Amino acid sequence: MSNLVLQLRQGDMMIVNGAAIRFRNRTRIELTSRARFLFGKQIMLPEHADTPARRIYFALQSAYVGTDEERPRALDEGRGLIAEFMAATTSALAREILERALAAAESDDCYEAVRLARRIVRHEDAVLGRRSDDADAPQSNPEPSGAPPAARRLDQEHED
Repeated sequence: MSNLVLQLRQGDMMIVNGAAIRFRNRTRIELTSRARFLFGKQIMLPEHADTPARRIYFALQSAYVGTDEERPRALDEGRGLIAEFMAATTSALAREILERALAAAESDDCYEAVRLARRIVRHEDAVLGRRSDDADAPQSNPEPSGAPPAARRLDQEHED
């Protein structure tokens, strides 16, 4: 495996293998082994999962970067949310993308599943006429049940 170098700004957040990290200053890090991680605008906080597509994104995110205990529960939640969305949508393309996202998540390629879920968030925003300056980090409110502690910790630590 080749190493991955990331440059992060002060205040940037990252979740690595279920652990929430906030960078207090600008830094470069190098990942030298395989890890489950998301950073910056890829991370959705629980209160931003306020639409069906965003709840799917959050569940797949949790299946990817949650703790060992959180991941199976999040994948189950994602399956249910995807089934509901697929039953409700009239978009064949959205159903196809969701099928691919679920297949990726079930084969433990959750980063790809999250990437595909971002496309569904953008699609939903377009259909709803919702402004989406950054579909990777959607903004809004109510927290879904079973929100992973790593995402909650990130939000709570931001108050420092």
